[in-house]
Amino acid sequence: MNTKLHAVADRNGRPLDFFMTAGQISDYTGAAALLDSLPAAQWMLADRGYDADWFRDGLEEKGIKPCIPGRKSRGKPVKYNKRKYKGRNRIEIMFGRLKQGLETGRNTL
Repeated sequence: MNTKLHAVADRNGRPLDFFMTAGQISDYTGAAALLDSLPAAQWMLADRGYDADWFRDGLEEKGIKPCIPGRKSRGKPVKYNKRKYKGRNRIEIMFGRLKQGLETGRNTL
């Protein structure tokens, strides 16, 4: 069995909160678990696994603009800021550093 780590990070890619699920569980479970604990922010960058109308609505209720590409199966395409979305690579870098720290036994953040 594998696991999936859902994370909230600040604009610099520093981790703020985590939630772990079983690997086969939908990303919606992680999104729901972290939604209430999100800090104040202007934008939320997330991959298409978090594309759900209820999640987008929840973000907007908190005053956060979602920057999430639509799922390929979505009937009507969703508009998102593609330039802003490129900043999501900071999250991938954060996960890479966490993984490197686990492999070497050192804190790499």
